[in-house]
Amino acid sequence: MSMSIEILQVEALGKGKCRVTFENGTVCLMYKSEMRSFSITEGAYITEEDFEKLLSEVIGKRAKKRAMYLLEQMDRTEKQLREKLLSNEYPPCCIENAIDYVKSFHYLDDYRYACNMIRYSGERMSRGQLRQKLLSKGVQRDLIEAAMEEEYRADEMNQIQKLLIKRKYDPEQNDQKEMQKTYQFLLRRGFKSSDILKAMKS
Repeated sequence: MSMSIEILQVEALGKGKCRVTFENGTVCLMYKSEMRSFSITEGAYITEEDFEKLLSEVIGKRAKKRAMYLLEQMDRTEKQLREKLLSNEYPPCCIENAIDYVKSFHYLDDYRYACNMIRYSGERMSRGQLRQKLLSKGVQRDLIEAAMEEEYRADEMNQIQKLLIKRKYDPEQNDQKEMQKTYQFLLRRGFKSSDILKAMKS
Protein backbone atom coordinates (compact mmCIF):
# COMPACT_ATOMS: atom_id res chain seq x y z
CA MET A 1 0.00 0.00 0.00
CA SER A 2 1.36 3.38 -1.05
CA MET A 3 2.08 5.86 1.76
CA SER A 4 1.11 9.53 1.52
CA ILE A 5 3.18 12.62 2.32
CA GLU A 6 1.57 15.74 3.72
CA ILE A 7 2.20 19.14 2.14
CA LEU A 8 2.96 21.24 5.22
CA GLN A 9 3.37 24.69 3.69
CA VAL A 10 2.93 26.52 0.40
CA GLU A 11 4.56 29.94 0.36
CA ALA A 12 3.85 32.25 -2.61
CA LEU A 13 7.01 33.94 -3.90
CA GLY A 14 5.69 35.87 -6.90
CA LYS A 15 6.29 35.34 -10.63
CA GLY A 16 4.07 32.25 -10.46
CA LYS A 17 6.46 30.47 -8.06
CA CYS A 18 5.89 28.92 -4.63
CA ARG A 19 8.13 27.35 -2.00
CA VAL A 20 6.61 23.99 -1.05
CA THR A 21 7.52 22.16 2.18
CA PHE A 22 6.70 18.46 2.57
CA GLU A 23 6.47 16.60 5.88
CA ASN A 24 9.53 14.45 5.00
CA GLY A 25 11.67 17.62 5.09
CA THR A 26 11.91 18.18 1.34
CA VAL A 27 11.63 21.82 0.30
CA CYS A 28 11.49 22.89 -3.35
CA LEU A 29 10.38 25.73 -5.58
CA MET A 30 7.48 24.96 -7.89
CA TYR A 31 5.57 26.82 -10.57
CA LYS A 32 1.82 27.05 -10.13
CA SER A 33 1.22 25.06 -13.33
CA GLU A 34 3.36 22.21 -11.88
CA MET A 35 1.44 22.41 -8.60
CA ARG A 36 -1.88 22.08 -10.43
CA SER A 37 -0.62 18.94 -12.22
CA PHE A 38 0.08 17.27 -8.86
CA SER A 39 -2.79 18.90 -6.91
CA ILE A 40 -0.32 20.56 -4.54
CA THR A 41 -2.12 22.62 -1.89
CA GLU A 42 -1.28 23.30 1.73
CA GLY A 43 -2.58 20.55 4.05
CA ALA A 44 -3.21 18.12 1.17
CA TYR A 45 -1.40 14.79 0.67
CA ILE A 46 0.65 13.39 -2.20
CA THR A 47 1.31 9.68 -2.72
CA GLU A 48 4.92 8.47 -2.49
CA GLU A 49 4.67 7.39 -6.12
CA ASP A 50 3.60 10.87 -7.26
CA PHE A 51 6.22 12.46 -5.00
CA GLU A 52 9.00 10.41 -6.65
CA LYS A 53 7.58 11.31 -10.06
CA LEU A 54 7.53 15.00 -9.09
CA LEU A 55 11.18 14.91 -8.00
CA SER A 56 12.49 12.98 -11.01
CA GLU A 57 10.33 14.20 -13.90
CA VAL A 58 9.65 17.79 -12.87
CA ILE A 59 12.07 19.24 -10.28
CA GLY A 60 14.95 16.91 -11.24
CA LYS A 61 14.54 17.64 -14.93
CA ARG A 62 14.56 21.38 -14.21
CA ALA A 63 17.70 21.01 -12.04
CA LYS A 64 19.52 19.31 -14.96
CA LYS A 65 18.51 22.10 -17.34
CA ARG A 66 19.60 24.71 -14.81
CA ALA A 67 22.98 22.97 -14.34
CA MET A 68 23.51 22.91 -18.12
CA TYR A 69 22.59 26.58 -18.39
CA LEU A 70 24.97 27.59 -15.57
CA LEU A 71 27.87 25.73 -17.20
CA GLU A 72 27.10 27.31 -20.57
CA GLN A 73 27.42 30.75 -18.93
CA MET A 74 30.85 29.97 -17.43
CA ASP A 75 33.03 27.03 -16.48
CA ARG A 76 32.55 26.06 -12.82
CA THR A 77 33.91 23.51 -10.38
CA GLU A 78 31.66 20.85 -8.89
CA LYS A 79 31.58 22.75 -5.58
CA GLN A 80 30.59 26.00 -7.30
CA LEU A 81 27.82 24.31 -9.30
CA ARG A 82 26.49 22.51 -6.22
CA GLU A 83 26.40 25.79 -4.23
CA LYS A 84 24.60 27.57 -7.08
CA LEU A 85 21.93 24.85 -7.38
CA LEU A 86 21.54 24.87 -3.60
CA SER A 87 20.97 28.64 -3.68
CA ASN A 88 18.26 28.01 -6.30
CA GLU A 89 16.60 25.76 -3.66
CA TYR A 90 16.74 22.45 -5.50
CA PRO A 91 16.46 19.42 -3.17
CA PRO A 92 19.81 17.63 -2.50
CA CYS A 93 18.77 14.47 -4.39
CA CYS A 94 17.96 16.54 -7.51
CA ILE A 95 21.28 18.38 -7.20
CA GLU A 96 23.24 15.10 -7.04
CA ASN A 97 21.40 13.73 -10.07
CA ALA A 98 21.98 16.96 -12.02
CA ILE A 99 25.71 16.85 -11.19
CA ASP A 100 25.96 13.18 -12.25
CA TYR A 101 24.13 14.10 -15.46
CA VAL A 102 26.46 16.95 -16.51
CA LYS A 103 29.50 14.90 -15.46
CA SER A 104 28.42 12.06 -17.75
CA PHE A 105 28.78 14.46 -20.72
CA HIS A 106 32.07 15.89 -19.34
CA TYR A 107 30.50 19.34 -19.05
CA LEU A 108 31.71 19.35 -15.44
CA ASP A 109 35.35 18.41 -14.92
CA ASP A 110 37.42 19.78 -12.03
CA TYR A 111 40.70 18.54 -13.56
CA ARG A 112 39.99 20.40 -16.82
CA TYR A 113 38.99 23.49 -14.80
CA ALA A 114 42.31 23.38 -12.88
CA CYS A 115 44.33 22.91 -16.10
CA ASN A 116 42.62 25.89 -17.72
CA MET A 117 43.21 28.16 -14.73
CA ILE A 118 46.88 27.17 -14.46
CA ARG A 119 47.40 27.58 -18.21
CA TYR A 120 45.87 31.07 -18.35
CA SER A 121 46.97 32.45 -14.96
CA GLY A 122 50.34 30.72 -14.49
CA GLU A 123 52.41 33.63 -15.78
CA ARG A 124 51.03 36.10 -13.24
CA MET A 125 50.36 33.81 -10.25
CA SER A 126 52.67 31.62 -8.20
CA ARG A 127 52.09 27.90 -7.64
CA GLY A 128 51.02 28.71 -4.08
CA GLN A 129 48.44 31.28 -5.20
CA LEU A 130 47.01 28.94 -7.83
CA ARG A 131 46.79 26.09 -5.30
CA GLN A 132 44.93 28.27 -2.79
CA LYS A 133 42.56 29.61 -5.43
CA LEU A 134 41.72 26.13 -6.72
CA LEU A 135 41.32 24.70 -3.21
CA SER A 136 38.90 27.53 -2.35
CA LYS A 137 36.84 26.53 -5.40
CA GLY A 138 36.60 22.97 -4.11
CA VAL A 139 39.12 21.26 -6.42
CA GLN A 140 40.73 18.19 -4.81
CA ARG A 141 44.43 18.50 -3.93
CA ASP A 142 45.47 15.48 -6.05
CA LEU A 143 43.76 16.96 -9.12
CA ILE A 144 45.52 20.30 -8.52
CA GLU A 145 48.92 18.61 -8.32
CA ALA A 146 48.26 16.59 -11.48
CA ALA A 147 47.16 19.76 -13.31
CA MET A 148 50.26 21.62 -12.03
CA GLU A 149 52.47 18.84 -13.37
CA GLU A 150 50.70 19.06 -16.72
CA GLU A 151 50.36 22.83 -17.18
CA TYR A 152 52.57 24.98 -14.93
CA ARG A 153 55.44 26.41 -16.97
CA ALA A 154 56.11 29.78 -15.34
CA ASP A 155 59.53 30.85 -14.06
CA GLU A 156 58.81 31.83 -10.44
CA MET A 157 62.19 33.50 -9.96
CA ASN A 158 61.38 35.72 -12.93
CA GLN A 159 57.96 36.53 -11.44
CA ILE A 160 59.58 37.52 -8.13
CA GLN A 161 62.15 39.72 -9.91
CA LYS A 162 59.36 41.53 -11.80
CA LEU A 163 57.46 42.17 -8.56
CA LEU A 164 60.64 43.48 -6.86
CA ILE A 165 61.20 45.90 -9.77
CA LYS A 166 57.58 46.97 -9.61
CA ARG A 167 57.95 47.70 -5.87
CA LYS A 168 61.23 49.58 -6.60
CA TYR A 169 63.04 47.25 -4.20
CA ASP A 170 66.76 47.97 -3.77
CA PRO A 171 68.77 45.75 -1.36
CA GLU A 172 71.41 48.49 -1.07
CA GLN A 173 68.95 51.21 -0.08
CA ASN A 174 66.06 49.50 1.76
CA ASP A 175 66.25 49.11 5.54
CA GLN A 176 65.37 45.98 7.53
CA LYS A 177 61.74 47.05 7.96
CA GLU A 178 61.22 47.52 4.20
CA MET A 179 62.98 44.21 3.48
CA GLN A 180 60.68 42.40 5.92
CA LYS A 181 57.62 44.09 4.39
CA THR A 182 58.66 43.03 0.87
CA TYR A 183 59.45 39.48 2.04
CA GLN A 184 55.99 39.14 3.66
CA PHE A 185 54.32 40.55 0.53
CA LEU A 186 55.97 37.90 -1.67
CA LEU A 187 55.25 35.16 0.85
CA ARG A 188 51.55 36.07 0.73
CA ARG A 189 51.75 35.74 -3.05
CA GLY A 190 52.57 32.06 -2.52
CA PHE A 191 56.27 32.09 -3.46
CA LYS A 192 58.75 29.81 -1.69
CA SER A 193 60.80 31.42 1.09
CA SER A 194 64.13 30.21 -0.40
CA ASP A 195 63.28 31.71 -3.83
CA ILE A 196 62.25 35.03 -2.26
CA LEU A 197 65.46 35.37 -0.23
CA LYS A 198 67.59 34.40 -3.23
CA ALA A 199 65.89 36.99 -5.46
CA MET A 200 66.06 39.72 -2.80
CA LYS A 201 69.81 39.23 -2.38
CA SER A 202 70.57 39.25 -6.12
